[in-house]
Formats: sequence, structure tokens, C-alpha cells
Amino acid sequence: MDRRRFLSQSCGSALCVGLGVGLGVGPTAHAGKLPGHPARWYRKLPLQRVECQLCPKNCRVDDTERGFCGARENHGGEYRSLVYGRPCALNVDPIEKKPLFHIMPGAWTFSIATAGCNMDCKACQNWQISQSRPEQVRSYDMPPARVVQQALSAGSKIISYTYTEPVVFLEYVIDTARIARGKGIKNCMISGGTVEVKPLLEACQVLDAIKIDLKSFSEQTYVTMNKGQLKHILRTLETIRKAGKWLEIVYLVIPTVNDSAGEVTRMCRWVKRTLGLDVPVHFTRFHPDYQLKHLPPTPYSTLKRCFDIARAEGLHYPYVGNLVGQGGEDTRCPKCGKVLIERRGFNVRGNVLQGGKCPGCGLRIPGVWS
Repeated sequence: MDRRRFLSQSCGSALCVGLGVGLGVGPTAHAGKLPGHPARWYRKLPLQRVECQLCPKNCRVDDTERGFCGARENHGGEYRSLVYGRPCALNVDPIEKKPLFHIMPGAWTFSIATAGCNMDCKACQNWQISQSRPEQVRSYDMPPARVVQQALSAGSKIISYTYTEPVVFLEYVIDTARIARGKGIKNCMISGGTVEVKPLLEACQVLDAIKIDLKSFSEQTYVTMNKGQLKHILRTLETIRKAGKWLEIVYLVIPTVNDSAGEVTRMCRWVKRTLGLDVPVHFTRFHPDYQLKHLPPTPYSTLKRCFDIARAEGLHYPYVGNLVGQGGEDTRCPKCGKVLIERRGFNVRGNVLQGGKCPGCGLRIPGVWS
């Protein structure tokens, strides 16, 4: 497949829905009852009820009803995924778009998503599919083996589970990643981090990298702006780090919501103390969307302040994202200051790493480089 032709069909945002160029498949509309696939991580309750144990919401679901995410349904006491093998968004992206800066710079990643999310973020840029039920969007019939086949055909070295919330299609993620690993393809999950420890650890066994969107460092903001809880996200970050998976964090800086110097400082100090200095933190520019169209885009001065706070707290790899050409996109050696990977937007303009080390001082730079 011609990746440039595929990318030319992109809508230019994080969301690319209904793309089937060169895939040999087309989206289908749902008629009647959705097909279901056995869900994992739930327990049965009396009267044909179930309790979902995939995420901390622990939805208790009556027969024929669904949980918060809308992607799982109780069929007579048997919980089923309605999105397994049914992605609604496909695209080939630069890995820098995720953004993941310390995994195979310049590589192309085959990106998939299904409908549904277990959060409801007022700033969501993919709300058309994250806040839709499976029957409300067109999807592809694409079981795990076919995803891997299409990734190979696209020349992608990575599969990314992204755009919406991979936690709600985690069975699909794990089964696809297991096959992909056997073909030499790496696997990355782009998540909000609302997930229970057991399923997360199962996913970590087959994933190579995880990027977590840390929406704020305030419990109250998480409740009011995201319908989630900060404590669950922090637990997820610690679990990933302890499992030895490559981890990067994105902090979407929203004016008047989570951009105070005090909150950013507390977040950076927690990362330093709990996760370590080598975890990259991306401070990303907010663009008005969904339920926050009344707020302005994040000023560069605010992003620069966040970057400077992270540096002052000793974090080795802070970045500024979603604002091209203003600095803060390059990877620098934290020891000698040499520019190791030069970026402009999603493009890698130079990479002088040698075997994962700085050619200037020999420091090993953490990441997944090959």
C-alpha cells in the first residue's frame, strides 16, 4: 500500500473515521442485533446480572443492558463485547502523532479504534466515535489476524490502539497484539488509563509501549471534566512502570482548567518521585472542541512555562506538542545537552542516536529504538 496515498485521505485531526483506502474492506452499517464476543474480566451476579471488572467503574449491568462505555452488553448473564473485531477508525500515522517520541522515531503505525469510551471528557477531539455506541457508527469486519495482515501490507512496524479508549476493546487489543508480536510488529496502546490492574497487567504482557493521557492533577477536575478519578490513573501509571513497559505521558494543557503553575508543579514532582526522571511528559496544546469550544487555544507562553517547570523539577524528557516550530519537540541528551532527535511536527528531521546512546557523551537514552 502507498502510505502517502493512505495518509492523504486523513481528515487532519486525531480522528480518521471510515478510511478503507487500499484495505480491500469497506465499512458496514449494523442491521438488527450486533454480533457479540465473549468478554473477559467480569463476574456473575444473581438474577442474570453481571459486574464488569475491566475498569474501576465496576458497572453492575442487568440482562440486555450495557455498562457506561456502551461497548459491552449483558446477554442473559453472559457479558459480551460488541466491538471485538469491529474497528470504526483506521489510519496509517507517524508514531510521533500518538505522540510517542521514544519508540522507533519516524516509524509508521497502523492505527485502529472501535466505538466507545469509559470516560466522557469535555475536551475530547474524537467524541464522534468515543461517545457513540457501536451501532451508531460504520465499522469494518476485521478480526485480529486481518488487522495484522493489513498492518504488514501497509508497511507498518507498529500497531497502535488509539483514538477512542482501547480499554473498552481490550480483548481485541490483546488478541491482535499477540499475533502481531509473532510477526515482528510492535504494539502501542494510547489510553486514558481508567482500567483495573488485572486486565492491565495482562495487556502489558503483549504491549511494547503505552501512552497515558493524564487529564489533570486534580481529583475534582477529573470528576467534573472527565467523569473519571485521578487516583485510578495514578495507579495505572505506577502499574505500567512497575511492569517494565515503556511509558509516556501526555498532559493536555487547557486554559483555566489544569494550567496553573501549582498543579503542573505537583504533577511533575509526583512523576519524578513515583515514576522516575526518564518518563517523557508531553505538554500538549489544547484546541477548542466538543464541550469546551468557548475556551481559547493554549498560548505558547503557558506551554513554555509548563516545559520550564518540568525542567526545573529535573525531568529529563519534557516536550511541547501540538504547536509546530516553537521548540520543545526535540529529544536532547539530559547529560550533555546534545540534540539527538530533531522534530518538526510529526516529521523526524534528524536522528543521531547510536545504538540508543548519545554520540556525544555515551549516555544511554531510554526508549524502544529498534
